[in-house]
Amino acid sequence: MTDSSGLIFVSHAGHDGQWAEWVAWHLQEAGYEIELDLWHWRTGEDFVKKMNEALERASAVVALFSPQYFAPGRYTEEEWTSAVAGRDRFVPLVVEPLEAGQLPAILRPRIRRELHDLEEAAALEALLEAVRGREIPTTSPAFPGKAGKGTKSAKRSGRVAPQGLQPRFPSALHDPAVWDVRQRGRNPHFTGRDEIIEKVRRGLLGERRAAVQVLHGPGGVGKTQMALEYAHRFAGQYDLVWWVDAEQPEQVPARYAELAARVDVAKPDAGAEINARYALEYLRTSDRWLIVLDNAEDPRQLRTWLPEGSGHVLITARDPAWSKVVPGLALGVFSREESLGYLNRQLPTLNSRTADALADALGDLPLALAQAAGALGEGTPPDHYLQLLTTNTAELLNDGEVYDYPVSVAATVTIAAERLDAGRPEAAALLRLAAFLGPEPIPTKWLVEARGALTSVPGDPNDFRWPRNALQPLAQYGLAVVGPDAFQVHRLTQAVVRHASTDQVGGAAVRDVTALLAAVDPGDPELPEAWPAWASLTQHLTAALDAMIDRAELRPTYLKAARYLARNDQPEAAHSLAEMMHAKWKASLGEDDPDTLSAAQLVSMALYDMERYEESLPLVKDLLERRRRVLGEEHPDTLSSTHDLGVALISLGRGTEAYAILNDVAARRQSALGKNHVDALFSIACTGAVLWRLDRFDEAHHLLTDVLTRYRRASMQDHPAALEASRHLGLVLSSLGSHAEALHIQTKALTRRRQLLGDRHTDTLVSAENLSRTLIDNDQYAEAEQLLRATRPHVREALGSDHRLYVRVTLGLAEALARQGKTHDAQRLRASLKQQRPPKKRPR
Repeated sequence: MTDSSGLIFVSHAGHDGQWAEWVAWHLQEAGYEIELDLWHWRTGEDFVKKMNEALERASAVVALFSPQYFAPGRYTEEEWTSAVAGRDRFVPLVVEPLEAGQLPAILRPRIRRELHDLEEAAALEALLEAVRGREIPTTSPAFPGKAGKGTKSAKRSGRVAPQGLQPRFPSALHDPAVWDVRQRGRNPHFTGRDEIIEKVRRGLLGERRAAVQVLHGPGGVGKTQMALEYAHRFAGQYDLVWWVDAEQPEQVPARYAELAARVDVAKPDAGAEINARYALEYLRTSDRWLIVLDNAEDPRQLRTWLPEGSGHVLITARDPAWSKVVPGLALGVFSREESLGYLNRQLPTLNSRTADALADALGDLPLALAQAAGALGEGTPPDHYLQLLTTNTAELLNDGEVYDYPVSVAATVTIAAERLDAGRPEAAALLRLAAFLGPEPIPTKWLVEARGALTSVPGDPNDFRWPRNALQPLAQYGLAVVGPDAFQVHRLTQAVVRHASTDQVGGAAVRDVTALLAAVDPGDPELPEAWPAWASLTQHLTAALDAMIDRAELRPTYLKAARYLARNDQPEAAHSLAEMMHAKWKASLGEDDPDTLSAAQLVSMALYDMERYEESLPLVKDLLERRRRVLGEEHPDTLSSTHDLGVALISLGRGTEAYAILNDVAARRQSALGKNHVDALFSIACTGAVLWRLDRFDEAHHLLTDVLTRYRRASMQDHPAALEASRHLGLVLSSLGSHAEALHIQTKALTRRRQLLGDRHTDTLVSAENLSRTLIDNDQYAEAEQLLRATRPHVREALGSDHRLYVRVTLGLAEALARQGKTHDAQRLRASLKQQRPPKKRPR
């Protein structure tokens, strides 16, 4: 690029933001149009979308190479690979030395310029030469031995970069003249968070006058460490950096008074308050300063202490109410990638599986991870630490010291909880209640619906401010993340609160949790539209399993939750929950109690869904005999077990026996429950399915057509059982040679299953495979290939490459390819199956 036409996109790692600003400024001064995320992208915008748009518009990409630029998982990889693949003008500049092997092989042949060891004038000359290209000299070059080499000054265009002040060259020469961060050194263990730091920088650069950003979030997420890292990382861009510990508002004026003395505007005889005002006046008339207000808890008291002027203010706070006063960024726990990166850096010998288990057990909380790394680094075996987290959580979280953090996780929670107890008892009671639920979000509507039953929560149950009057203090003290629809308490906060609860207080909280969960009714667990609500409820039911499973008022809810898990394609989870229910209730209620028998039925259903048919059959038979004896032959539960026996026999290839049972139970269910009852229709549909397996296609066609008509009349055409009947009708029509009609039926069934169940539900995948066979029967080989290629990865991910459905999909794809003359590809696919283990059987 020899002229200034076209857009230059500056690609950089967040760690190298100062270099990016300096490069972008001087390129813009030289007349180039620049796109830099720190200047031009607003907080809240889609980063990936903006990056892709910039890469599409750019005629050149200036890439700032450093070890951070090539760190795994960064978006910079997408930027440089896109630029190289698109053959755009690619200008690599090295701003930090690279170690051997850090530079990808594809980039090694690229000519690059090193800027990191140059003085600013030389670095500027190298930058402009790299972008413009070298100019052929028109006069004789200077004699090499002559001293005092000059440097070429850049052409100034008079254009002003968005932040108003020229960024300084990244150099220790520009360290702040006034620097006080309370003797805090840079945290040598700081990891990740580059994206948040970039957002902070972008927000601060977005204003010409005093720019303010607040980082708010619960205790232990690293707000102070973030502010400290920002101050160190961008220190060279400021003349003054001043840290104010703002947790106690009355101490804030004293810190500003100290600043007044440091900048020589203090009056010896004036008090702290007056000198603090002198400091604020100094800031108002100055630029290039950064004030950090750390742990600023009360925005009402501290708002008057926000300085004005051409500088930056960074606030850390637990209370999200700050975001109502100034622009804010919510800081949460680490991403799992950041957790693993931190642990790997601190404990290089820790294997990835243990690191992941540790991050999961600690809920990715940075402070807890730091405590754990300290304990493991001092000799605690990882497996032992994980065990202690389940048995001695609170004690473990109160042990050990963390670099530059005054208190442990447990102490952080305990101090805040004690403040709640003293001033906001309804919030303290709600925190204890939440401690006995799961760590997932808790819908706030549950609190409204169950308020009258929550005896441990003081105050008027009819107070119109509920639950806001209890949730707001939890957010203010950093003990919960509160949103309009739900609130969430971190799992470690829960553990500390549970440990601190006396037996009496904890017992009252458990009773309230029971009442809360019993009041929730997500609807029929058979229906997909109820599944999101069941997902939320089941998470909390299983988290409180030991304390709640024997509560009589919750037994119906637990039974429905297990049925939801089975219907939502989670058979292993359904089996685990059902087995626990059966064992607990068998011991407490007796083997023949109706609830115990219902749990036993769910165990057999889960085994069937897991394709453990031989194990399922004896359980079904035993349950049927017990229900006949306890409930009677015609009881709905007995009829349900009779139906289950017929279905189990189908799976074992005993079609004739299955037909006799299902045909009989279909008639009896219609008589006992009604002709269009959902259970009666299900038995009829299963009878039609077994007729198809017995090659009695005309009878199957008649029965399935009739039952689908009845489903429609009852407005149940989208019930999962009705969609299964539609799938079987399609198979029957294919067997009868009515391929066009089968195609219509199968397409419709797959479309509705995708809409209701999603692309990865087993029922959806089975429908996709069935439709592909019908497409092949209709000579639509390309369409079959497209469908099977889209389906195959989902089957492999959901069921595994040794599953029978995966084999069928692969063979179907091979056939579709062969029918199109793609013989080599078809043979390769068939050969790949020969290396697989024998497929699991799953007759459908």
